Amino acid sequence: MEQTYAQLVDYLSQSQNRNHKDGVETIIKPIPDSEVTGNLDPRVLAVIQGYAAAEPGTSFDLVSARASMGWPNRDVTTTVITSDHVMIPSADGDIPARLYRPDTIETLPVILFFHGGGFFGGTLETVEHPCKRLAEKANALVVSVDYRLAPEHPFPAGLNDCFRAVEWVHEHADELGVSRDDIAVAGDSAGGNLATACCLMDRAQGTNWITFQALVYPVVNLGSIPTADYKWDIGQYEIQHHHELIRGVVTALADSDELLNEVYLQGKAELTNPLVSPLFADDVTGLPPALIITAEYDYLRLEGEAYARKLALDGVKARLIQYRGMDHAFMDKLGDYPQAEDCMAEIANGLKEMTR
Repeated sequence: MEQTYAQLVDYLSQSQNRNHKDGVETIIKPIPDSEVTGNLDPRVLAVIQGYAAAEPGTSFDLVSARASMGWPNRDVTTTVITSDHVMIPSADGDIPARLYRPDTIETLPVILFFHGGGFFGGTLETVEHPCKRLAEKANALVVSVDYRLAPEHPFPAGLNDCFRAVEWVHEHADELGVSRDDIAVAGDSAGGNLATACCLMDRAQGTNWITFQALVYPVVNLGSIPTADYKWDIGQYEIQHHHELIRGVVTALADSDELLNEVYLQGKAELTNPLVSPLFADDVTGLPPALIITAEYDYLRLEGEAYARKLALDGVKARLIQYRGMDHAFMDKLGDYPQAEDCMAEIANGLKEMTR
């Protein structure tokens, strides 16, 4: 009997293969309606096959690449979540942001969310519904930040905007109705990079405002440069079905390394700068507890796992969740992929559990 979307979400919330590996609390989430391993989730397979039937592009075009990002995800909230637009003042120009607030008068924790998009794309609209769901599940104010994008604004412009937003939240905690002691950062892909880079900046200047970080399939090694604990290898992916298709899915982001370097950095920083590639930070001691979420068939999975190990080795509380059968950017498909909704619930759980 075919299960409903709600039943699949409920199954994921309860199904966890939990263990400790290399000091990292590791949770493997199964495909909720299939016992087959080494294969794409059937929803992902349908989407990928649809992409494969479309006419492929021949070269990178910024306008088209930006327009193609995101997915028409759905609002799955069941309570009132209000949305407000604000402009965060900054010396480099005001930063647009959206606030998502549960219907309560109590003092809330706050989560600053930085959208993905390869540092050159993505919008607040892309993550609107995930942010609303996160606000509901975490009972938190979610601040979604519209940071500046490359190539018009190369590194470190976007990162500076994100950290300025953290500073602004701390400064205005009372009027925002949030606790200065419960400031978290979160982001997907490039946004995950910006989130943990903010943690590095926060520690470096001794402010220690950030108490939790949630990184969804983050970019932490922009050049995929081998380290003592990381070397990308397709052999580390279990592929039992649709071999050619899945290999294409996994390696889809591999060719973007040089492109992101050219578009995002523009010669203003080295690929191994820790604020560009946090995996190259000499010391991550003292960073806030980290939840790292990965997709089984994502090129970025291996570097996310390596970053979790690095954090744990330096004494940072780290939890790693892998979603079997998923590909990169699955969070965008809230309402279609039950894993996207479970992802928001796990960030909410991490905020509550890992900061105790």
